Amino acid sequence: MTLIVNFMGLKKEAGVTSGWCKGDDCLHRAIPATLVLLLGVILVFGQAYAQQTVTDAKGRAVAIESAQRIISLGPDVTEILYALGAGDRIVAVDRSSRFPPETASKANVGYRRSLNPEGLVSLQPDLIVAAEDIGPPEAVDIIRNLPTPVFFVPEDNSAAGVVRKIDLIAAALGRPESAKAVTARVTADFADAADHTARVSPATRRKVVFLHGLARLSAAGGGTPAGTIIELAGGINPLSAVNGYKQLSEEALLTMAPDVIMMLADGKGGPTVDEVFSTPALKNIPAAKTRSLIVLEGPYMLGFGLRTAEAVRLLSRSLYPGN
Repeated sequence: MTLIVNFMGLKKEAGVTSGWCKGDDCLHRAIPATLVLLLGVILVFGQAYAQQTVTDAKGRAVAIESAQRIISLGPDVTEILYALGAGDRIVAVDRSSRFPPETASKANVGYRRSLNPEGLVSLQPDLIVAAEDIGPPEAVDIIRNLPTPVFFVPEDNSAAGVVRKIDLIAAALGRPESAKAVTARVTADFADAADHTARVSPATRRKVVFLHGLARLSAAGGGTPAGTIIELAGGINPLSAVNGYKQLSEEALLTMAPDVIMMLADGKGGPTVDEVFSTPALKNIPAAKTRSLIVLEGPYMLGFGLRTAEAVRLLSRSLYPGN
């Protein structure tokens, strides 16, 4: 069996005086009028660009004066920014930020875990909103000390974690009220996905291994978005006891005996069933015998965001089509 899923006003003249004044008296009365006008302008602009301080995922108090030119680093971060109505403020995104389609028109700063601080600075952002797992560490040290405020969003692989991300990003934008509708929709979506998974019989649960590629056979373990999504969809992740990603040997795969292999689309029409199960280390596992492969379009398995519940639901339906 082959399972392939494509997700893819102030208007007043300064110096106007009453009709009875004369000479210096008019001048003295004009000056207060001018001062009042200037004070009004200062107050208006002061409110528009009032500095706010928001605590980010790393416990840092980040002072944000403006959020008009944003660099977004992380697919979950980018999707939330768009959902909160800040898409027009984004000047650049990382390579994994491919949704919504409007991201294609933004400048691209490359892979979020191999960032170049100079490249970020050259775009003259006034705010960088970044997933907590950006890198490399030496680049992060530089980025944290830039004059531009950097706001880190937590890496939290849960429904509650997505809600927290939404609330934090909305606070950084200075529009906390905009989070309400988005969080309500996400909460309902996760509840619906959980209801679907609850119908999966424990006796029919299938072992699923998510591979990040065929060259090194790097598989998702516990604590990863992919590993958590597998379990939320009713699957069994044989690598759940291992934290993070782990390179697998042929012997390890034979021991795990996965029923299904799951991968991300390569953007070139693959990976195909033949490509995957002609790989020597994958030839003799149960998934190869049934040719069970699930290919996901988009970075569903790279971070918990607004579409994660959709990914859980679609994966569950692919694994257990009878439910």
